[in-house]
Amino acid sequence: MSDPAIMAELGKRIKEYRVRKNFTQNELAEKTGISVLSVQNQEKGSSVSLSTLIPLLRQLNLLGNLDLLIPEPPVSPVKLLKLKGKTRIRVKKSGKSQIF
Repeated sequence: MSDPAIMAELGKRIKEYRVRKNFTQNELAEKTGISVLSVQNQEKGSSVSLSTLIPLLRQLNLLGNLDLLIPEPPVSPVKLLKLKGKTRIRVKKSGKSQIF
């Protein structure tokens, strides 16, 4: 998919969520603190800034979906080993401890 096609699809989806929540473009703009023109541009698939997109997603209860878009990177196995270290599990009667 091209960049313009992705932006157009994103705009279409945001419009659908706005309509499902019974917001007019004016109401959504007022609730988010952005201009009506910015809402219109987003829905048309025009390029908008993240500072415009984030309030829209928040108001439409879609902000949590950003974790799906850009998940937190997992901890590398090497870093896990460094963090783990050796852990004392139990003490034998002889007074020596077993380390795993």
